[in-house]
Amino acid sequence: MEWFTALNVARMQFAFTVSFHIVFPAFTIGLASYLAVLEGLWLATGRNVYQRLFRFWVRIFAVAFGMGVVSGVVMSYQFGTNWSRFSDLTGPVLGPLLGYEVLSAFFLEAGFLGVMLFGMNRVGKGLHFFATVMVAIGTLMSAFWILSANSWMQTPAGHAVNAAGQFVPEDWWAVIFNPSFPYRFVHMVLAAYLATAFIVGAVAAYHLLRNNAQRDPRVMFSMAMWMATLVAPLQILVGDLHGLNTAEYQPMKVAAMVHRVRPPAHGGLRFADRTAGGSRFVRRLRCGVHRRLRRRRPLSPAADAPGPCRRCYRRGNRGRPRANQHAPPSHRLGEG
Repeated sequence: MEWFTALNVARMQFAFTVSFHIVFPAFTIGLASYLAVLEGLWLATGRNVYQRLFRFWVRIFAVAFGMGVVSGVVMSYQFGTNWSRFSDLTGPVLGPLLGYEVLSAFFLEAGFLGVMLFGMNRVGKGLHFFATVMVAIGTLMSAFWILSANSWMQTPAGHAVNAAGQFVPEDWWAVIFNPSFPYRFVHMVLAAYLATAFIVGAVAAYHLLRNNAQRDPRVMFSMAMWMATLVAPLQILVGDLHGLNTAEYQPMKVAAMVHRVRPPAHGGLRFADRTAGGSRFVRRLRCGVHRRLRRRRPLSPAADAPGPCRRCYRRGNRGRPRANQHAPPSHRLGEG
C-alpha cells in the first residue's frame, strides 16, 4: 500500500471534513435569508401561514447551524495539524481573514441567534425580526470572509514574502478583494440560495404528495420554485464569468478541466488521449467549454491545445505525426 502515506491520509481526512462541513453552511446561508423573508412577509401581510412556515424551518436551521459550527471548528484545527507548514507560511494573511470572520460574522450570528430561536414570545415582533435579519446578514458576512480567504489561496494578491519565506500582507484591500473573489463570492451565495430553494421545494413536494389539500406546503413550494426560477439563470451567468476569470488567472486549472491528464512514465503531467473513454456528451460538453474559453480569453499553450472531443482532436492534430496516442510534449501541463 504505497499510497497509504501520511500525506494521503491527511488529504483524505481533510477532504472528508471539508465535504461534510460545506453542506451545512451552504444550507444555512440560504435558509437564514429564507427565514428573514418569511418573517417579513408575516409582519407585512399578517398571514399566519408565513409564521407557521417560519416556526417549521427555524428548528431545522438551528440543527444545521450547530452542525456547521462543530464541523467548522474541527476543520480549523486541521489546518494546523494536517498542513502545519502551509499554516506557518500563509498564517500572516489567512489568520487575520479567518479571525475577522469569527469576530464579525460569527459573533453577530451568535449574538442574535438566541433571540431568533427563543424570543418569538418574549420580545416584540420588530425586535425579533431585526434579530432574524442580523442572523441572515451574519451568514453572508461569514461567506464573505471565508470566500475571501479561499480566493486568495487561488489568486493571491497584495502580499510580499519576508526573509523567513512567509507571506505577509502589504495591501489588505488587494488581499481581500483579490482577482477571483467577486466571482467566487457571488457564485457561492447564489449556489446556497439555489440549493436551499430546491431543499425547501422538495420538502413541500413531499407533504403535497401525502396530502395535496394542505395550504402551507403549497405556499412553500411556490416560493421555492419562484426562487429557483430567478436564481438559476443568474447562476449560469455568474458561473460563466467565473470560468472566464479562471481561464485568465489559472489557465492550468482550465487545462485540467477540459482535458483528461495522466502521469507519463518519465514523470510530470501530460494530456492523455482525448478520443478515448467517456461518453460523447461529456466529450462534447468539455469541448464546448474549451472553445468558449479560447474565444473569450487567450490561454496558455497547454490550455490552448485541441479540444477533447473526437472532431476537435482530429481537426487540431491534422498533419501532425502520430507517434503515440498522447498529445505532443509541447502540450504538457506546466509548460507555458
